[in-house]
Amino acid sequence: VYASSDLADLWARADLICVCVPRLPTTLGMIDAAAFAAMKPSALLVDVSRGGVIEPEAAIKAMQHGQIAGAAFDVFFEEPLPAESAYWKLPNTIISPHASAVYEGWDIASFDMFLDNLGRWRNGEPLQNIVDPDRGY
Repeated sequence: VYASSDLADLWARADLICVCVPRLPTTLGMIDAAAFAAMKPSALLVDVSRGGVIEPEAAIKAMQHGQIAGAAFDVFFEEPLPAESAYWKLPNTIISPHASAVYEGWDIASFDMFLDNLGRWRNGEPLQNIVDPDRGY
């Protein structure tokens, strides 16, 4: 485990980069042209974070010029992804519709979490999975 300040030294070592951070002022544009330039040509990138963590222009150029071997994007700065977006024409790219968190039974699990929190609220107990506006997520 490394601090975000260490990322510049880690890009060149990674075979697979999975981006799964919240969109905060500190993560916006975290993966930029310099990060792509430092990555191995054999690296794979998976983005399941929030749109804006990866700079769109940098990602498109990196994929167009073969700076990395491939990518899977589940999130985009602009959603839904416009039909004219260059992302659709990128080589070695998988695009999914911001659905990486969806799994069989997710709807029932979400409802169960709601019912659990409703019971906790009624009993004056601490709630689970709370959004903290001060943290940004």
